[in-house]
Amino acid sequence: MTLDRKRRIEGLVAFVLFALTIPAANWLIGNAGTVCVPNGPCLVPVWPGIKAPSGVLMIGLALVLRDLVQRRLGTAAGLGAIAVGAAISGFVAPPAIVVASVAAFLLSELADFAVYTPLQKRRFVTAVIASGLIGLVVDSVVFLQLAFGSLDFLSGQIIGKAWMVLLALPLLHLLRRRDERLGLVPA
Repeated sequence: MTLDRKRRIEGLVAFVLFALTIPAANWLIGNAGTVCVPNGPCLVPVWPGIKAPSGVLMIGLALVLRDLVQRRLGTAAGLGAIAVGAAISGFVAPPAIVVASVAAFLLSELADFAVYTPLQKRRFVTAVIASGLIGLVVDSVVFLQLAFGSLDFLSGQIIGKAWMVLLALPLLHLLRRRDERLGLVPA
């Protein structure tokens, strides 16, 4: 298998996984958690004494996967993933949070894109961390304010999404090292 074909396959896998995180996050927020607030989100613990809407874990993962789509398939595919993700979010979000879901998704992924793009060729892991942190803060503030009219779960949202970015770091480091060893350059 050629390196270019391998890069494209990895990019398509990342794209599919990215797209799957969106309906998963929307389903989790209304259906799974240690406690479900009446007419509100289902919550999960993200730190001792801190809970967040259960979709946070999938959104943190989505930020990392979008970066991988761009690394493997290029900036046009990264922007395309954002558009597809926003459309999926609009279709699968519960009616009460569809606007919040789409707006938060679009704004956070575009913020992630804006930070990741200039950094990724020189400092891939740093780019993923920095863009993920910016994206998760934007997503958290926009989503909570629009969906619930409150930033009550802000710290939990940020911590929960940050966990997913941090958990991805060893894999991203290995991916970068393998890319260097094989001469597999980003798209």
